[in-house]
Amino acid sequence: MKKTFAYTSITILIVALAFLAYRGFKKTKIGTAQGAVAPESTRHTDTLAAVKIGGKWGYIDKTGKYAITPQFEAARLFEDGLAEVKLGKKWGYIDQTGKFVINPLFDKAFPLRDGLALVKVGNKDGYIDKTGKFVINPKFEDAYSFTDNLAPVKFGGKFGYIDKTGKFVISPQYDDSWQVTDGLAMVKLGKKWGCIDKTGKYIVNPQFDDVYPFMDGLAMVKLGKRWGYIDKTGQYAINPQFDHASNFSEGLAYVKSGEKYGYIDKNGKFAIEPLFDEAGDFAGGLASVQLGDKYGFIDKAGSFVIKPQFENAAPFLADITPAKSKGKWGYIDKTGKFVVSPQFDSVSTPYHSLGLVVVGGKYGYTDLTGKYVINPQFQDALPHFDGVFFNGSRIKIGYRNLQSRLEEKQEWEIVR
Repeated sequence: MKKTFAYTSITILIVALAFLAYRGFKKTKIGTAQGAVAPESTRHTDTLAAVKIGGKWGYIDKTGKYAITPQFEAARLFEDGLAEVKLGKKWGYIDQTGKFVINPLFDKAFPLRDGLALVKVGNKDGYIDKTGKFVINPKFEDAYSFTDNLAPVKFGGKFGYIDKTGKFVISPQYDDSWQVTDGLAMVKLGKKWGCIDKTGKYIVNPQFDDVYPFMDGLAMVKLGKRWGYIDKTGQYAINPQFDHASNFSEGLAYVKSGEKYGYIDKNGKFAIEPLFDEAGDFAGGLASVQLGDKYGFIDKAGSFVIKPQFENAAPFLADITPAKSKGKWGYIDKTGKFVVSPQFDSVSTPYHSLGLVVVGGKYGYTDLTGKYVINPQFQDALPHFDGVFFNGSRIKIGYRNLQSRLEEKQEWEIVR
């Protein structure tokens, strides 16, 4: 069940943070670098940020004042008033006062999804409700969160799909599986991937060497060494022909043909010819591309709006975005002008008027002018106070990341 996306800094729109305990839980899929999907909605996470100091995690408000004193071994952002925290060796759920709503009893814990939270006790996965009561007892060797009222689980060495009562709707029979998206699920039988509907009926028999879930009616599939796209009927929308492919963002998807990247439309025709050494998703009408060792930004006509000049650059998820020059990170606007001069060792995409920055190994927060709102003092921190993102298929992709972690080209995992 490990389909990890290995993203470079140019290709990521939204990725998960390495420190989050999800990464140890391996509720992920693993694979080659594919484009992330731009956020279509946000889930409110209130206004507390998790920070680490003195080896413990706690929560601060937007002034930097502690709302919950550091006391936890690990902590995550609040969602709908609850956050998962680790006390000692066990995970539980707290409210915004720091009080345990669900006591730390679990070896692993995940956010509530569709009214249920995935937890692990010992080496078995189960599901609890918001009171902490088990709705589905821990009995699965592996499990994912619910999407579209179904969850893939591993039982007896095979994957199947259960409903919210724990009953198998599709019996365990697959060697691997993805969650349901757009009413369909990718499943693996032997060494090949196929696609089923919510009753278990094959839409496409197992034949692909790799796959990614449906997003906006299309799914990326790999046949041999080439990537293409199928529609929800299982027919090829775009025949396998690319060395690398990504999901569509703002109507275009970057693909690799030979040694260069370009952009195709949903008919598979090149809207922007493959001319670039690297390419990223469109966000805010612009896409970051690499020519030689420099990054710039193009529009949907393929014209440079910001000429290649940066050592690295992130997508425009806001009106300003991180860019690197002379070894330091700052923020540029859509003309390519630095509105916050390069001075940080690492930065995050600004969100809700705050950006997380790192200076000398310490984490702090700045406003959009680069002025410190909370001075660098923490050993680690989440990059924003609220705004957990989901794509249109309701798969949680993760939190906006620090650019230094992007730059390290680590493998990032889709949070389940």
